[in-house]
Amino acid sequence: MRKTCLDAVYELAKRDPRVVFIGSDLGIGTLKQFKAEFPQRFFMEGVSEAHIVTMAAALAMEGKVVYINTIATFLTRRCYEQICLDLSLHHTNVRLIGSGGGLVYAPLGPTHEAVEDIAILRCLPRMTIVAPSDAEEMKRLMPQTLDWQGPIYLRLGKGGDPVVSRPELGFQIGKAILLREGADALIVSTGVTLQVALGAAQQLEAAGVRAGVLHLHTVKPLDQAAVLAQAGRVRALVTVEEHTTTGGLGSAVAEVLAEANLATPPRFKRLGLPDAFPDKYGSQASLMARYGLTPEGVAAEVRNLLGST
Repeated sequence: MRKTCLDAVYELAKRDPRVVFIGSDLGIGTLKQFKAEFPQRFFMEGVSEAHIVTMAAALAMEGKVVYINTIATFLTRRCYEQICLDLSLHHTNVRLIGSGGGLVYAPLGPTHEAVEDIAILRCLPRMTIVAPSDAEEMKRLMPQTLDWQGPIYLRLGKGGDPVVSRPELGFQIGKAILLREGADALIVSTGVTLQVALGAAQQLEAAGVRAGVLHLHTVKPLDQAAVLAQAGRVRALVTVEEHTTTGGLGSAVAEVLAEANLATPPRFKRLGLPDAFPDKYGSQASLMARYGLTPEGVAAEVRNLLGST
């Protein structure tokens, strides 16, 4: 997914002289062709993320569209004040490309696991947050980032994730995608957890449960109309995210449901990581399994909700 994203930045740079790329201590071969063709628009800075964000904001204020890439935890935690004041407050056209969202860097432990990145950025005014499900969806997203107004946070998976998106359904920032219809339950996901949601829906179908799957690739601005349209048709709704349940996708959906005052609201549960630092090392898959973020785990939670209605 990261390679697809950065390749797209290069393609955008070829057609638009406003595009600038800034990397933070990335591999020497990163965007080698971009650097060769557009050396005045390519910067590889050291481990100084706060400086890079302010630098990007300054370039954006001069009319550039700036793409920054580094590890998601470094890009969000280390320079939060700069993101808030230099990007959000000034509504600058900077695109924060966060590599390794969620548990991708599980072998390195909690210092590298971006499990609260959506929450800390979602509260910032004017911030857009997008988490594509796979590399093909990334291809459909990137051209839209060129002229989008204001800062964007792009949450990347590890790469090599199974392609589960469908091109015929299109892609638009801020618009949810319904991949499966369902009359009994609704599974709402973002990012790479779409594959988990689809797997759970298939297992539920085999058990006679009709579960829909709504892909909210854009967590902010949230497609409230799509959530409510589907929520009003089902008896149970679960959100699935590779993120803490505090402040992320589940919280955003809960806020929508709470304020909608539906006559018959569905039973609701947020599935994600607990409000604690992950205390085990391993692989992304092993930690997701530990927290029940698997098709089997999600299907079981849906059955529990339906059984209690």
